[in-house]
Amino acid sequence: MSDANGTHGAHGPDKPNPEQDLSVSNLPGQRGEGGEEIRVQRGMFGANNGGDTSGYGGLVRSVRLPGPASRPYGGWFDEVADELEGALEEQGLLPENAIEKTVVDRDELTFHIEREHLVRVARTLRDDPALRFELCTGVSGVHYPNDKGRELHAVYHLRSITHNRLIRLEVSAPDADPRIPSLVQVYPTNDWHERETYDFFGIVFDGHPALTRIMMPDDWQGHPQRKDYPLGGIPVEYKGAQIPAPDQRRSYS
Repeated sequence: MSDANGTHGAHGPDKPNPEQDLSVSNLPGQRGEGGEEIRVQRGMFGANNGGDTSGYGGLVRSVRLPGPASRPYGGWFDEVADELEGALEEQGLLPENAIEKTVVDRDELTFHIEREHLVRVARTLRDDPALRFELCTGVSGVHYPNDKGRELHAVYHLRSITHNRLIRLEVSAPDADPRIPSLVQVYPTNDWHERETYDFFGIVFDGHPALTRIMMPDDWQGHPQRKDYPLGGIPVEYKGAQIPAPDQRRSYS
């Protein structure tokens, strides 16, 4: 809605109004033809066994990961990238051997790191005076079953208290070899976060002091937050009656 001066309210004159301009560029989660397509999803949730009751069974859309950015990245992103690359070169490591790609997407900076160099890159980001990312707020797992050869991703959020900056590191590993170096030696607070990611996604963090399950029972089979984990459940007893597992309670035609 425009005001008396012809502006677009809180969105400003140069920003799209999502209530009026329903273009691909301002819809959440859309990247148009850019980025890297890892699969084509049909339906709201990608169900292919007749179980999509959302009403969007005919929806077809591409699932894309953002592609590498080109310089200039903008703002302080270039400064951080330059400092990191320079610090790695001083250690005798070519930046292109450690940094797979640099992504700027939705005003966020992400370095995709080769897993064998993760510990060195993290330590450099922590200790270099021009970087000083002193805090890692944890690691999260992501599973892309169709991203062949790199199905498992570990995502780290690093914050610089000194410079008031936030970046991400992302590391991938294949299902066939789900091993990523532990960062507990660099960021000790990652201890429980790595255990949780191992528990739910099956990523093995080499060098972790005690990599055991943290949420599921020790003898649990599988990793429940993987996309290919069965959506069934466990039958329970309630007031003497047996309640079947969720996948057995109803059927779809």
